[in-house]
Amino acid sequence: MKHTKEKLFNEQVKRRCISSGEICNKSDMLRFVVAPNKEIVPDVSEKLPGRGIWVKTNRIFLEKAISKKLFLKTAKEKVAVRNDLVSFVEALLLKNVIALISLSRKSGIAVSGFEKVKSTLADGSAKALIQARDGSEGQKLKLRPPDGKNSYIDCLSSQELGLAFGRNYVVHASLTSGGLSKRVVHEALRLNEIRGFEPLNKELSANAGLN
Repeated sequence: MKHTKEKLFNEQVKRRCISSGEICNKSDMLRFVVAPNKEIVPDVSEKLPGRGIWVKTNRIFLEKAISKKLFLKTAKEKVAVRNDLVSFVEALLLKNVIALISLSRKSGIAVSGFEKVKSTLADGSAKALIQARDGSEGQKLKLRPPDGKNSYIDCLSSQELGLAFGRNYVVHASLTSGGLSKRVVHEALRLNEIRGFEPLNKELSANAGLN
């Protein structure tokens, strides 16, 4: 319940993106702060102290903020921006996604394996289908995502998805209902935006409501 209230609050609070100039919901943005050593630090969990500098969760906007020195202009002081900031943000988001899927597995709301996933899709308990980007396209087409927006995730490799399940690799997984599932989907969408992926499977993604 607490997380739901926080999410609703974040959806209502607006911030201006320093790159696009758009005023967006906090839930659609990434927060950065100036660390004591004057370095720009990503605050993906929005817990670090200091005035926030906001960028819409999108690889192009983040790259623009770096190349146009918009962090420096917004901070109004001399700050350092690491050369690998985009990949560093990507790594932080990936870590979050893997940790949340792992927690979902331990909570019994995430399963892996073609047959188990197929079963959750068939009985209607699955709220989201997760498939590795490097998995067999033929096999992936055999599973249809649940109806509804943002019910298909394909921003992870089979090795990355495997980490969440304690295996070498996983191609198919699904999430059942629960607040934790919504957090997984939200973080996965942020990771997808920063990775700059276009959905590999156009038909599946269209069915899932992802563009």
